[in-house]
Amino acid sequence: MVKQKILAIVGPTATGKSAFAIHLAKKFGGEIISADSRQLYTGLDLGTGKVTKKEMMGIPHHLLDISNPKKVVTVSDYVTLATKALKKITSNKSLPIACGGTGFYIDTFLSGNIYPEVPPNKKLRANLEKFTANELMEKLRALDQNRAKTIDKYNKVRIIRALEIIDALGAVPDIKSNNPFDVLFIGLNTNEKLLKKHIKERLISRMQKGMIKEAFNLHAKGLTYKRMDDLGLEYKYLASHLQKKISKKEMIDQLESAIWQYSRKQMTWFRKNTTIVWLDPALKSTEAKANKLVKDFLK
Repeated sequence: MVKQKILAIVGPTATGKSAFAIHLAKKFGGEIISADSRQLYTGLDLGTGKVTKKEMMGIPHHLLDISNPKKVVTVSDYVTLATKALKKITSNKSLPIACGGTGFYIDTFLSGNIYPEVPPNKKLRANLEKFTANELMEKLRALDQNRAKTIDKYNKVRIIRALEIIDALGAVPDIKSNNPFDVLFIGLNTNEKLLKKHIKERLISRMQKGMIKEAFNLHAKGLTYKRMDDLGLEYKYLASHLQKKISKKEMIDQLESAIWQYSRKQMTWFRKNTTIVWLDPALKSTEAKANKLVKDFLK
């Protein structure tokens, strides 16, 4: 059976993935499936660096602004939604282009990984929420060392989910994969000095455009500070600032450092995929190289 061809644009934050995917979509007749776990939510625009209608340049984008941020979209939900978007794109005879920096979401979707269906346990979650990420990791290591080795040790939501699955099944089962697609992975990354510069410039730009006001309005509409903290990065630090726990300068300094650390975690994840072709967006030759890669891939 001929597998569906899909292009995936991945890499750390602030490397220009969205603009790059739009360029390729225009050249090769594509539509974009967002692979960002927070851009799924309405109202989380400046804080997530969400592409604007003008920046889309007429290219259809899927899985942006599809859920209220008060609700949690799981990786299983994401795969279901991405699969529906894929069917719509292929029915349009367009090239599906998955684009984003949430490695767990994009890999789960494109690998066809099958995860256990365990319903939420609200009582257990409420109890586990009381613990720090370090304390939760200790619990996970004691119950399932294999899962503890692969999970993001700073991500409370995922650690709690793993503990929830263990509570229901006794352990996190091995993930089954059926590799349903033919995927060309193109990764964007540049040297550390330039990436840090881009992160700082982008953060300053978003602050000037009203990122604090965005967070204030989200809270005024009922998004709790706890939920903002769970959403992480920008919203975590914006929530602390709005509660007057940190000054504006402290927020910007701490957030810049946190985004840089996050970019390193993203690269740690993506390096596991040895099929990714890495290109430097700072080089003039990158666009031509990408065009040739995609052209050859589609032959």
